[in-house]
Amino acid sequence: MAREPAAPPDARSATMRGFVQWIRAAAPYVHAFRGKTFVIAFGGEVVADEAFLGIIHDLNLLHSLGIRLVVVHGMRPQIEAILAQQNIPSRYHGGLRITDAETMDCVLEAAGQARSRIEAMLSLGMSNSPMAGAYNRVSSGNYITAKPIGIVDGVDMMLTGEVRRIDTQAIQQRLDDGDIVLISPLGYSPTGELFNLALEEVAMQVSVRLKAHKLVFLMENDGVRNGRKRLLTDLSTRDAEALLAKPASLSPDVRHYLPCAIRACDNGVVRAHLLSRHMDGALLLEFFTRDGVGTMVASTPLAHLRSATIDDVLGIISIIEPLEEQGVLVRRSRERLETEIERFVVAEYDNQIIGCAALYAFPEERVGELAALAVHPDFRREGYGEALMQEIEARARKHKLGALFVLTTRTAGWFLERGFRVATIADLPKQKQALYNFQRKSQVYRKPL
Repeated sequence: MAREPAAPPDARSATMRGFVQWIRAAAPYVHAFRGKTFVIAFGGEVVADEAFLGIIHDLNLLHSLGIRLVVVHGMRPQIEAILAQQNIPSRYHGGLRITDAETMDCVLEAAGQARSRIEAMLSLGMSNSPMAGAYNRVSSGNYITAKPIGIVDGVDMMLTGEVRRIDTQAIQQRLDDGDIVLISPLGYSPTGELFNLALEEVAMQVSVRLKAHKLVFLMENDGVRNGRKRLLTDLSTRDAEALLAKPASLSPDVRHYLPCAIRACDNGVVRAHLLSRHMDGALLLEFFTRDGVGTMVASTPLAHLRSATIDDVLGIISIIEPLEEQGVLVRRSRERLETEIERFVVAEYDNQIIGCAALYAFPEERVGELAALAVHPDFRREGYGEALMQEIEARARKHKLGALFVLTTRTAGWFLERGFRVATIADLPKQKQALYNFQRKSQVYRKPL
């Protein structure tokens, strides 16, 4: 059999370089997520979709990277199909199915179909496929104790229930054994009754009680969009609640899942994610790239400023080193950064350093230097540079300094737009004048505080 013609050498080289860069960029996330628990939830329409195999491949990859997986599946379309076959009416109230005894038989049949399909696909191990060599054990069981919802707005919900207790010890044991835990939205009572539960409620409760690192909902939309239809890549729970106050602007899936994402994060889950089920590789792109492809929810804003610590030195170097090579910033050795780290402020986004700035005070002359102001290229249009400058200004005022100065060769316009004015070398503190590098010919700008 003839081999396919090889790509041109330049194209192959570019592809290989891109692959290497992606793997290196993903490595910090791989290290951070190993041993963490992810709860991944999706409806029955995902299970029935032909693209489900791609999601299975990605779940397998996450499991192989040491992530502890709990998968919560729905089965609404499967239930609807069985009800239609048996000419049983489908009844809802408040978005929840009213489950009588006849309907519960259909629920159980649908749950068996969905669970069996997921278990079968997670057991695939065909050669020349992403599942080659995979030996996934899938565990399921009566992990959830439930109770009836009862009568809501005068409507008897019958065998529709809500979570009462979760056997977290049993789930943790299965995860410790290396299993993928599969949970159907069914609950059991101590008296032997069976209840039909809501997928999103089960996923949220499981993630909270397992103290999961992530809760993920795969849905029809690609995330939460604002009134201008712009995808919001990250949201604090407070901002998410403000969006829910105007539900008309949100898609049905977002109105359905976002409240559970908020509750999970407000009760200890580190992050919740809303992703499109239609995007191939959405799980991998969301977890292992900086920007992701959906909406990430956290109890506090993902970006914040703080004082730097010795552990931040490598992160600061990664930000300032490219600018040092371009001649924009003065070179600083690692040793110097370590001794001067208390002068630095860092901007952090989702536990990664994305910007920095330093204040060098000259108290005798009541002036300070704003130095090493730098922001990662991916975040330069999001206001972090200005936020860092304002933080340095606030710290300078606490030191009772009357002015800030800055030396720059490339960014004069940026500082002029923010209140700095042209100054001279003679306006610098005497100590700084003695160290001025005439070869760089840095321009001096000064701003009163």
